[in-house]
Amino acid sequence: MINILKLCVGADSVEDLLDWQRSQRPHWPPGQAIHVTRMWPKREAEVLEGSLYWVIKGVILARQRILDLQEVNLGDGIPRCALILDAEVIRTEAAPRRPFQGWRYLDPKDSPRDLTKGREREEALPPSLEQALAEIGLR
Repeated sequence: MINILKLCVGADSVEDLLDWQRSQRPHWPPGQAIHVTRMWPKREAEVLEGSLYWVIKGVILARQRILDLQEVNLGDGIPRCALILDAEVIRTEAAPRRPFQGWRYLDPKDSPRDLTKGREREEALPPSLEQALAEIGLR
């Protein structure tokens, strides 16, 4: 199993990600979310057992299980990969990440743990504070 790490461009918080996905839900199959990316994972079989981890403002804060990969064309003749995700967004412990382009594989041993029951509904800290705490090992 392998996970994928992706920047959540345009989101300042997990709530922003949730709001955007709620706005797109009418366009997606029930119980699923879709994220389209340019490159197809070469480790497809392993990815289908993993999750997409979202980096928000330089910190991993959430993940979604990857259910399927589908080829899509947005009308420009360039085939792309649609990551079919479980609609449930699972909050994780904060883990800082440097900026990167596209997506990266994320080994399960390097993946942050899910927040424990009860903590997933905590009020989110400002991203800069989350990152500072994660950098010194307190998140």
